[in-house]
Amino acid sequence: MWVRSSMTYRTSFVVTVFGNLLVTGLDFVAILLMFSQVDSLGGWSMPEVALLYGLSATAFGIADLVLGSMDVLGARIRDGSFDTLLVRPAPVLAQIGADRFALRRLGRITQGAVVLGYALVSVDVDWSAQKVLLVPVMLVSGAVIFCSLFVAGAAFQILVQDASEVQNAFTYGGNTLLQYPPSVFGKDLVRGVTFMLPLAFVNWVPAAYVLGRPYPIGLPEWAAFASPLVAAVCCASAGLAWRSGLRSYRSTGS
Repeated sequence: MWVRSSMTYRTSFVVTVFGNLLVTGLDFVAILLMFSQVDSLGGWSMPEVALLYGLSATAFGIADLVLGSMDVLGARIRDGSFDTLLVRPAPVLAQIGADRFALRRLGRITQGAVVLGYALVSVDVDWSAQKVLLVPVMLVSGAVIFCSLFVAGAAFQILVQDASEVQNAFTYGGNTLLQYPPSVFGKDLVRGVTFMLPLAFVNWVPAAYVLGRPYPIGLPEWAAFASPLVAAVCCASAGLAWRSGLRSYRSTGS
């Protein structure tokens, strides 16, 4: 229904997608402005940072397209309309993901994919079969990790009846964090997003292996291939959090 609604006015849809592409591209413009003044950022060259950016932005764009509507859950809980989702013969999570589905978010994916394409062509890497296969693995695993964050954030909204901005701090904020090399951050922060909230496995850890760079906190080489396992654990944990959130839901009382 929401896709048909978006496509009713084709010109408006195209303009909206293009506008979304331009707005999300401002993040990369900021990186370009930095490199107009410096030759490297934390020891990483422009193509290498572009690779981090492209991987993170594309993976997040996919997750945002699929589950980006989770931030409306708090409003549904407050006005009581969440109850209508519970009585429909369809999974509640699927209904929330489809709620106000915004096809215009394809602009974010397109913009990230363009930067990723530039980075793959420009970066100085001795490509092997393992490194080539690791690129799509990073994109899929990264999208699953971000989706897990959206679901866990939605479960938190059920408990506190709002706090969509808390969710955004970890989803949109995490995407912005991963667009920069880990070497520009303190080691405590790097450890936190590696072992506690494993966002580093979206791109930092596997990209360090692809680029032949040491990871700041010294992980074994096999950790570069652990992204699918990390994504599976995140998905399972988010599923448990979601079911727990649904069980704790008490409606508005009206």
